[in-house]
Order: sequence, then C-alpha cells, then structure tokens
Amino acid sequence: MGNSALKSHLETSQKTGVFQLTGKGIPEFPEELQRLTSNLRTVDLSGNKIEALPPSIGNFLQMKSLTLNANRITALPAELGKLKKLETLSLNQNQLRSLPGSLVQLKALRSLSLSGNLLSELPPGLGALRHLDLLDLSHNKIHSIPPEVLELQVIELNLNQNQISSVAPSIAQCPRLKVLRLEENCLELASVPHTVLTQSQVSLLSLEGNLFEVKNLRDLEGYEQYMERFTATKKKFT
Repeated sequence: MGNSALKSHLETSQKTGVFQLTGKGIPEFPEELQRLTSNLRTVDLSGNKIEALPPSIGNFLQMKSLTLNANRITALPAELGKLKKLETLSLNQNQLRSLPGSLVQLKALRSLSLSGNLLSELPPGLGALRHLDLLDLSHNKIHSIPPEVLELQVIELNLNQNQISSVAPSIAQCPRLKVLRLEENCLELASVPHTVLTQSQVSLLSLEGNLFEVKNLRDLEGYEQYMERFTATKKKFT
C-alpha cells in the first residue's frame, strides 16, 4: 500500500478516531498509528497478513474496539492488558494457541471473539472480566469444559465446532449465562449435565450435531424446566 494512501487514512482517523484498513495484505501493525494513540478509539485491520502485535499496542489508551480477524497472529503481547477502555476484541481466524495472562486486566471488555483459532482449552482467568457479555470460542480444538467455567460472567458462550466430550456440571452456576452453544462437538447424551436443565438460567441450549439425537434431550431430568425458560424468553421477544 502506498504512503499517500496510508497518509490519507491517517488524516481521516485523526478526525474520526476510527482506523480501518482491511484486506490489503499488510504484513504488520502500521507503526504510523503511534501518532494517533491519544484519540484512536476503533481499529479494524481484518483480512491482512499480520503475524504479531507490537508491545506498543499498549499505548492506545482510548481504544474501545480492536478487530484483527483473518490475520496470522500466533501470540498476543502482554501489553494488550493496558487497554483499560477496550470493550470489543475480535481475533477470529488467527493462529492463537493461548492468551496472555494480562488479558484479565481488560476490565471494560464486553465482547471477546476467538473463533477459528488453535485453542485447546478454555482460557483461564476470564472470570475476572465482570462485564464480559459474549465469549466466542467456536471453531477451536477445545476438548473439555473444566469446573472453573462457573467463574465466567458471560451471557452467551459459543463453543460450537470444537472437540468437546465433557462439560463440568458447575457450568450451571455461571451467574449470567443465558445462551450456551455446543453444536458439532463430541458430546454423548450422558455428557450433557442435568444441572444445565435443572439449575441454570440457560434459556437457549444448542446441541445439534453431537453424538445423539437432540430429540432425546426430552428424556433427561429437568427438560421441562429448561423448556419453560426457553418459551418464556421466546415470548419476551415476539
């Protein structure tokens, strides 16, 4: 991409606080953005060839939304945790195998999207993000949901298209969880915790594409209780 084109993008961003440069094949996070650390609120660099974020990402203290979908990022710098105002972080379709511990410092985060990466477990510590509404971990390589899942504060947890064969019953203790997506995993009917049906607030449970017929859920204890929640929620939005 030519310098003049980048310059015009930077001038626009200076005025709007938004920098969007998608699908241009750029190999790295533009160093020139450092000039805008004081007023940049939104950055979208999706569809490029970025392999790493520089430690200087921590300088963007006003940033509220960072979107880096469809790049080649393999790891995130600890400095990402300095973005105290960040509300949306989207890193779908990258090559992440783990997250830095500093991510739990993103106290304003409301949406974290990590679909299409190489994560093999539920990232630890995310329960510290008290305002996190959506956690998207679909299309990864996660095998099981550990007991620590109860710490999550999310309203929606998307775990579609992983390799999950076991779910800890404590998932029913997630205080705000309403939507649980577990489509196309390796679950057997016996692996679906009854607690999700009997004790949780979950009103939408998606289980299509596992190792059992979804209609057989009706045979489980608590199915009627779940359906009451499901129907009540449906009525609310119709």
